[in-house]
Order: sequence, then C-alpha cells, then structure tokens
Amino acid sequence: MTEEKKPLISVLMGVYNCEERSMLERSVRSIVEQTYPNWELILCDDGSTNASLTWMRSLAARDDRIRLLQNHQNLGLARTLNRCLSVAKGEYLARQDDDDYSDPERFAKQIAYLKTHKEVDFVGTNCTLYTPEQGVFGSWIRPEMPEKKDFLFNSPFIHGSMLFRRKCFEKVSGYPVMKKIARCEDYMLFMQMYAAGLQGANLQEPLYTYYFDQNRHHIPFKERMDEAVVRWRGFQLLQLLPKGLPYVGKPLVLAMLPEKMVNRMHS
Repeated sequence: MTEEKKPLISVLMGVYNCEERSMLERSVRSIVEQTYPNWELILCDDGSTNASLTWMRSLAARDDRIRLLQNHQNLGLARTLNRCLSVAKGEYLARQDDDDYSDPERFAKQIAYLKTHKEVDFVGTNCTLYTPEQGVFGSWIRPEMPEKKDFLFNSPFIHGSMLFRRKCFEKVSGYPVMKKIARCEDYMLFMQMYAAGLQGANLQEPLYTYYFDQNRHHIPFKERMDEAVVRWRGFQLLQLLPKGLPYVGKPLVLAMLPEKMVNRMHS
C-alpha cells in the first residue's frame, strides 16, 4: 500500500488550560512522530484562559497536518470533541489528550489490527502512567475483548488511546452531551456504542502513556454523584440492571474513602 493510499486518521484533541507547554508539545510531537504518516491532528482550544492557545498556534504553524479550532467560551470536553468531529475528514478517528503521549507505532498497530479484525469497530491499548517528576511509574491493563459486564467496575477502555472506525460515531451521533456527566463522557460513549451493537478491543501493549498525578487526582463529590448517574443510565442501556445496582453506588463509596486508599485501588 502506497503512503498516499493509506486511509486518513483524524486525531481529536481538546485543550483547556494545559498546565505545561512542554507536556502539550510532547503530546503533539508523539503524533508527528508516528510511523503511520497519513493523519490530521485537530486541536481545539476550549476557551482557555492561560497561554494554551498561543502554544497551539505555534505548534500548528510547524506542520500543515495540524488544524486549529477555537471555542470562544468553555464548552466542556464532549462539545469540544463533537466540534472536532464535525470537521474531521478521516476514515478513522483517534483520540489523544493534551498531557499524554503515544508510542510511535501506536497508529500503525491499531490500523493493522482493525484491518485484520473486521468484527471489531474500535480499538484501544494498555497504557503506562507518568508524571514529569516521577517519570513512568505504573500501568493500566484493560481486557483484550471487553464484554458488557466489563463496564460494571470501570470503563474497560482508556479514552485517549482509542482508534475508531468513523461509523462508530455515526451510530451514536457523536459524544454524549448531558448535564450530569462530569468527566465521564468517554464511559457513557463506550456504553452507548456497545448498546448500539458495536464491539471494542484493546491491544495488550502499552502504546499510550497517561499523565496521572496521584497527589492531585482528587475527584469532587459532585463529580462522584454525576458518575453514579452516568452508571445508572449506561447500565440501563446495557441491560445490566438490577445486577449492576451495587456498582452504581461505587463512586459514592469511593467519595467516603481516604484519597490515598482510592489511588491505590484505581485501575
């Protein structure tokens, strides 16, 4: 297959007040350095109040495959990613977060997997965990071929590591926009996709590196409440109730535990 005939991947990245320029640059550089060359990166600034937009303009000026959008007010991640989707040209749609980075072979291996597994509609990867201060210090492992029951404890996918066939978003009309969704738009999205009959998988290689600061990973009680609502709605779609009722309450139980204990349990 010649380079120009390789299908286009549209990478969706929403950015809101990125903490450090070096992290954003490393994230974008990991896309630029992919061995799979036919991609476009859609950066959308979600109304940042710091220098994030200036940093993104500088990055977009370096590579004509990088496209820059701007929200004039903060809309939240789901709406921001839907805006990226609305202009995406790719046959495949990938995600990446602005403080994470990808292995150079990530796209090549994910495309190869989807080409040889026609029954799979989207594919993620396992990941390593890092902070700039600690470096890489741990990993998250996800099931190779998740089933509906795997949504009970946690999302069986790492959002930033995903590559989707375009039809996935057409089936569910994009990212879910809900009042009580907190940071769970990805969890709800995957449950909607499974309810629509789509199948996901995870490569059992750590092809994605996820920023996870255990000292700052506090989740407010309101967001725990919102997660419980997301679980209730998603489990209804997947017909996991009433069996899933104890798991609906999981975020509220976690809210009552010491943060250090929650971080040790996180997977």
